[in-house]
Amino acid sequence: MNTVLSRANSLFAFSLSVMAALTFGCFITTAFKDRSIPVDIHVSKIMIKNVDDFTGPRERSDLGFVTFDISANLQPIFDWNVKELFLYLTAEYSTKSNALNQVVLWDKIVLRGDNTKLNLKDVKSKYFFFDDGNGLRANKNITLTLSWNVVPNAGILPLVMGSGHKSLAFPETYETSKSY
Repeated sequence: MNTVLSRANSLFAFSLSVMAALTFGCFITTAFKDRSIPVDIHVSKIMIKNVDDFTGPRERSDLGFVTFDISANLQPIFDWNVKELFLYLTAEYSTKSNALNQVVLWDKIVLRGDNTKLNLKDVKSKYFFFDDGNGLRANKNITLTLSWNVVPNAGILPLVMGSGHKSLAFPETYETSKSY
């Protein structure tokens, strides 16, 4: 009646439908879980320099240096549907020319099975903290926030913000020494 290929096609289509239903069931069990945890951020050193900006016209731009401590317990985020976390620390501030500036200062990937207790001391910025002008000097409203993307085995990729923020002010004078 039916050929072998027709039966194999039916079996394959049915198997794919069952796997899709199981994957959706797995996703829905963790879809509404709150993945926000408390984060403790401390800043130990802030420095600002006025350096040449080689990306545009011959102007000088502000370059900020931040040394910080981060502590958080990431264990409550991990469950059976979490493959890895992509952590990143951002600085948000406003200037006269831009209402909102966001700069990523540091990032880290935490895999399943890695140490989930984050306790970092005296970490320097991994990426340059450049402003497109002179908006960092004497800026009083810079906020550091730790956020993360949860990379699941099945489902959507949620963006979660930690519940601890650190507001800081940059100095009013530029640093002239060569060291950081």
